[in-house]
Amino acid sequence: MLVSSSPATTTPARPLTWSAARYHPAFRLRLLVVVLLLLGISYALPFFFAFIQARPGTVLPDPLLDALPARDVSAPTFEVIYLSIAVALVYLLPRPLLLLQALWAYALLHLLRVATLWLFPLEAPAHLLVLHDPVVERFFYASPTPITKDLFFSGHTATLALLSLAVGRGRLRRVLAVLTVVVATLVLIQHAHYTYDVLAAVPFAFGCYYLAGKVVKW
Repeated sequence: MLVSSSPATTTPARPLTWSAARYHPAFRLRLLVVVLLLLGISYALPFFFAFIQARPGTVLPDPLLDALPARDVSAPTFEVIYLSIAVALVYLLPRPLLLLQALWAYALLHLLRVATLWLFPLEAPAHLLVLHDPVVERFFYASPTPITKDLFFSGHTATLALLSLAVGRGRLRRVLAVLTVVVATLVLIQHAHYTYDVLAAVPFAFGCYYLAGKVVKW
């Protein structure tokens, strides 16, 4: 356990600070492992995305997308996403245990998403408008054409859902939960995902955050 308290005292355990965390072997080990894991994922993802873009997939029926006219909302989508990430980081950086759990949850989320993308090859929805992510397109896509088959499940929606969990209970969680719904709606308006991709993102985010908590406290 990274934080513990004695059952004989009524004083709650004090949160781990960075000044204490840097001397804590269990914390340092978990932080080192997750950073290396994220670097490895970052290196491998461009090749994986190129692979899934090249293989054939299945077109799914989606009545909700059929009823929604496609609109290019890339700009507001990523304004919401990157603003949410910035706000969450400002909150998490002074709180090393919460940050550690968030990093592990994010790494597990990517590993799970690689697995689901591998297992469920899909073709892009009809009337898709390419969602232009200035960061991901520059650093994580290794394909001469836009990546449109990274579908099940929605990584953008899952990331916002994960951030809403990572910041703990309170007003900020509620704000990020609302922004998660906003991003989910925008990617559907863009026709960048099937409805199933967006709906599945939230339980996957919950599952990864729960498992990350087990890793941190193990």
